[in-house]
Amino acid sequence: MQAVVFMGDRKLELMEFADPTPGPGEVVLEMKASGMCGSDLKYYRAPQGGAANLGFSGPAGPVIAGHEPCGVVCAIGPGVSPAVARIGQRAMCHHYKGCSVCKHCLTGWSQLCTAGGMVVYGATGHGGHARYMKVPASTLVTLPDALSFETGAAISCGTGTAFGALQRIDLSGRDTIAIFGQGPVGLSATQLAVAMGARVIALDISPERLARAKEFGADAVIDPGATDPVAAIRDLTSGEGAHKTLDTSGVAEARAQAVRAVRTWGVACFVGEGGTVSLDVSPDMLRRQVTIVGSWTFSTVGQAECARFVEERKVDVDHLFTHRWRLDQAVEAYQSFDRQNTGKGVFTM
Repeated sequence: MQAVVFMGDRKLELMEFADPTPGPGEVVLEMKASGMCGSDLKYYRAPQGGAANLGFSGPAGPVIAGHEPCGVVCAIGPGVSPAVARIGQRAMCHHYKGCSVCKHCLTGWSQLCTAGGMVVYGATGHGGHARYMKVPASTLVTLPDALSFETGAAISCGTGTAFGALQRIDLSGRDTIAIFGQGPVGLSATQLAVAMGARVIALDISPERLARAKEFGADAVIDPGATDPVAAIRDLTSGEGAHKTLDTSGVAEARAQAVRAVRTWGVACFVGEGGTVSLDVSPDMLRRQVTIVGSWTFSTVGQAECARFVEERKVDVDHLFTHRWRLDQAVEAYQSFDRQNTGKGVFTM
């Protein structure tokens, strides 16, 4: 089978891999959709030669990209219970593998595994940008029949991450939330927050992304490159600030603004990966009783809850996608995504 491998320096290759065979406790998914996530870009842009440190190579050689996998179970290895997996099952994949026995793995949080050696599919283990993907049966999360495979791919990282963060801060219809960054995760957060009944203020420096945020129900949009975002948020909230904020950008300035833009007793949440942030602790936090929360993706339970929420509230996650690609268009797909002024992309098989 052909599969996408990131080479670094904004290069990728379509390489040939053997079709996988499941071992004990494993299944093979025939991929139907594999999403493109903003965190892919750190691997795509990384310098060549740093593969071992950046996750594109492992002991067995190049690693297949893609950590938003969704497909159909097409092969089952020994020891897999029919209650866990069956041929033809529509399934997402929780894209982490841990030891399976520590307290975090047992509660569906394999990415927090205490035993070490955690695998991230699409980075340190073969991912979904291929025809087939072999994974432990325990990573499967059933995709409801009412949802498309593309929606399942989005829930497998970007949309699921947004949902997990909104749960962490207990967002409700009483709240005004300011969401910094309207890339795929931020736009998912806007869409989900609107479905939860919250008032949304969306921030981004891209006019195209701000326009999409309005389409997705944002009450107001702000370009932080054109105006002071903290002041603008206060103007929209009777001088108090948002009840809650969410930074999806990972940009230091946006993170600091997200903290400063909440009102007294407010909550700021960070989901954007990497980087640093500097705060003046007393005025920014202590003297306003501000809570800062970090949220990293979601558990298998949370992934299933997100899928149910999307199904029951009829959230049009498919509307996130502005580009659908074939695997043989991967070079063009990532060149387009690298400009970061489009919506979400997905490979469909």
